Amino acid sequence: MSIMHPPTQFDQPAPVLEANHPCGDCIVRCKAICSVLDSDELKAFRRTGATIRLAPGETLFYEDDPARSVYSLTRGMLRLTKILPDGRRQIADFLFPGDFLGLTLEEGHSFSAEAVTEVEVCQFSTARFQAFATTHPQLERRLFALAAHELAATRQQVLRLGRKSAMERIASFLMMLANRDRDVPVSPEGRLMVVLPMSRTDIGDYLGLRIETISREFSAMKAQGLIRLVSTQRVEILDPERLEAIAAGEALPERSLCAH
Repeated sequence: MSIMHPPTQFDQPAPVLEANHPCGDCIVRCKAICSVLDSDELKAFRRTGATIRLAPGETLFYEDDPARSVYSLTRGMLRLTKILPDGRRQIADFLFPGDFLGLTLEEGHSFSAEAVTEVEVCQFSTARFQAFATTHPQLERRLFALAAHELAATRQQVLRLGRKSAMERIASFLMMLANRDRDVPVSPEGRLMVVLPMSRTDIGDYLGLRIETISREFSAMKAQGLIRLVSTQRVEILDPERLEAIAAGEALPERSLCAH
C-alpha cells in the first residue's frame, strides 16, 4: 500500500478560494495531494469524495479489507499497523495532515489504519480518483513525485530499524517528527518542542524497542542535555545539532543507560 508524505519543498501556494468553497476551511491545502489543483478543479475533485471523522482508537480500515478507497489526511494522526504471525504488532508508519494513503496494486490493504488522535480524512473511491487523475496530469505528476519521495523514506526506515542503536533510533524518531510536523511548536526560548501524541507502546512497536529501553534512553538523553521531557507527550530538543548527528550515526552518545 502506498503512503505518501509530502515534504515541505512540495508545498504549493494555496489557491484563493471564493466564499463557501467546500475546501475553504482546509488547513492542509498547500501540502495535500490536491494542492496542485486550481479553485474550480479543487471544487470538482472535492465533490467526488466524502469526509470521515474518527475518534482516537477508531479504525479507518483493517488489514486485508478491500482497497476500494484512497484517503487524504486533513487533521490528526493515523498509525499503520500490522499483526505479525507470532501475534506481535508492528507499526509501519505514523501519518500527519497532508499525507495520502490507500493507493495500491493489491486487492486488499496491507496494514490497518487507526486513529491516534481525533482524525479527519477526505475519502475518494479509487476508481473515481484514478479517473480524475487521468484527466488532470498535474495530479498524476504529483503522485509520481510523492511516490519517489516515499521510496527514499522507506529506505531510511529500513536503516533506522536495521543497524542503528537504541539511542540512534530514538534520535531519528524525534528528528523525523520535528521535520514531518509542519506546525511543530517552539518553547519560549525558541527551541523545537516535539509533540508525541502516540503512546510509548506505539513508539516501541514502530522502532522495534521495548518500552523499558525507550524510557531509559529518554533518561540518558535528558542527562546528556540533548532533550527536556516537558511531559509524556512533549519533548523539548535542547541540542538539535548533536541529536541530528546521533540520528545519522555521526556522533557517539556520551553514555547510554541500556543496551539496545
